Amino acid sequence: MDRPLKNIWGIILAAGSGSRLADAAGGTRKQYLEYKSAPLFWHSARTFSRVAPVQGVVFVFPPDDVAAMEKTLRQYFKSEDLGIRWAVAPGGDRRQDSVRNGLSALPADCGGVLVHDSARPFASARILTDLIDALQDGARSVIPTVPVTDTVKRVAGTTVAETLNRAELAAVQTPQAFETGLLREAHDRADKEGWEVTDDASMVERLAEVVTIPGEAANIKITVPEDLKRLEEAGTTVPCVGWGYDVHRFGGDNDRPLVLGGVPIPGGPTVIAHSDGDVLLHALADGILGTFGGGDIGRHFPDTDPRFKNADSGVLLRETLAMAEQAGVRVVHADLTVVTQIPRLAPHAAQIAKNICRLLGLEAHQVNFKATTEETLGFTGQKKGIKAVASVTGLREM
Repeated sequence: MDRPLKNIWGIILAAGSGSRLADAAGGTRKQYLEYKSAPLFWHSARTFSRVAPVQGVVFVFPPDDVAAMEKTLRQYFKSEDLGIRWAVAPGGDRRQDSVRNGLSALPADCGGVLVHDSARPFASARILTDLIDALQDGARSVIPTVPVTDTVKRVAGTTVAETLNRAELAAVQTPQAFETGLLREAHDRADKEGWEVTDDASMVERLAEVVTIPGEAANIKITVPEDLKRLEEAGTTVPCVGWGYDVHRFGGDNDRPLVLGGVPIPGGPTVIAHSDGDVLLHALADGILGTFGGGDIGRHFPDTDPRFKNADSGVLLRETLAMAEQAGVRVVHADLTVVTQIPRLAPHAAQIAKNICRLLGLEAHQVNFKATTEETLGFTGQKKGIKAVASVTGLREM
């Protein structure tokens, strides 16, 4: 590294009027459009927060919105602490005026700054990391670019004046990274000499070399009404896995009859439990909760609550599935194991698996049930109790 920069910040521009989108967005400015239940500017803030060298961000909002958005941001950071510092600045008449105001809100010791348009909510942490790495390796100004795939012509009126060499052309994206001092100098010159530019690199390139890194095709800008479809189509489905475990002691003649997976096991030992004692469904419910970070069944259905005394574990499982659905998770597979020395469960395995399929709404190939002993070892091997484990796979819409 040539000269490591310290205290790197981001400027997130969210001060535009969004006039080209106003009608299609119902009058909402594009920076406030919601994607996955959060406004576009907040998605950019999340991305900045995932890049370790970034210490903070300045949000630039329309001047009339600054007071309200400061209150809004306090609530956002209270409910989702991104772990970075933040400030708010008013926007200006032009994009470059908004950036200049954002620069004024940076701490005095800010060594590097990344300027980003909030209308690009899909920028990845990889781009930010590559930009910062280039700065740390000696570049003073770095921008992400993607190749131009169409033939581009310079047109005068309605006549082609020139066909440009596509190999020398690139489309420029944000964020763009700069030495803070260099960007301030460029804005001072632009203000004094009346430069009109469309991005920060356009003014900085008059003072210093601008280096490029590969951008990303997915890093599109929400600009025209057709782009709103991107917010609908850009959702992704990710796999998630939860693991559940439960144990019940065997009891005397007056305790719960043994039930596994909702199936009564005739002749089996009784179990001590507050609900119906279905150790398999309890482990399964815990596994489902694990797919979306939902805690455990003890939190949702505590054995200290009289409402759950004698509760049917199948009902509790359905409530757990409803929680998963609300969190955007669809259960697609369950691998289940019961560990017990008694009774022998092989005669009941097919029925248990079939009933689990019914409870989960899955096909036979999506549920695997097995039973094993522990060769007389441990409390199960000594016939003191029974335990179950469950591995649950889900798909979650993000």
